[in-house]
Amino acid sequence: MTSGQRPIPQPTDITRPYWEAAAAHKLVIQECQACGARQFYPRGFCIACLSDQLQWMPCSGKGTIYTFTVNHRAAHSYMKERLPYVVAAIDLDEGTRMMANIVDSPPDAVHMGARVQVVFEDLPDGMALPQFRLQT
Repeated sequence: MTSGQRPIPQPTDITRPYWEAAAAHKLVIQECQACGARQFYPRGFCIACLSDQLQWMPCSGKGTIYTFTVNHRAAHSYMKERLPYVVAAIDLDEGTRMMANIVDSPPDAVHMGARVQVVFEDLPDGMALPQFRLQT
């Protein structure tokens, strides 16, 4: 990887279904078949009851910004050309929280409580990265 390329996620056996869904521009989270808890990020067991009876459920891709930060210094050289950029914790309507960039919106338009919708950034090798943009 050269310094100007976006870091690419490296799927594991546990995360592969998530990344395969993202490549198809679908957002999924895990739901426990034993207790009904939902979780994100992907794990091999339920964080509520420790069951391994997890299934992937589709999400609407809609949520609310819980909190966010505006980055003015890039943590990776690829992001220098995107400065300033917003990273947010998103409360998905399905009841889990995930972190993602807020794209296609000026940073000063982003605020806690704002409604967002998932969009996907296509990556090399057929992968896609879930991002969010403000709903209008």
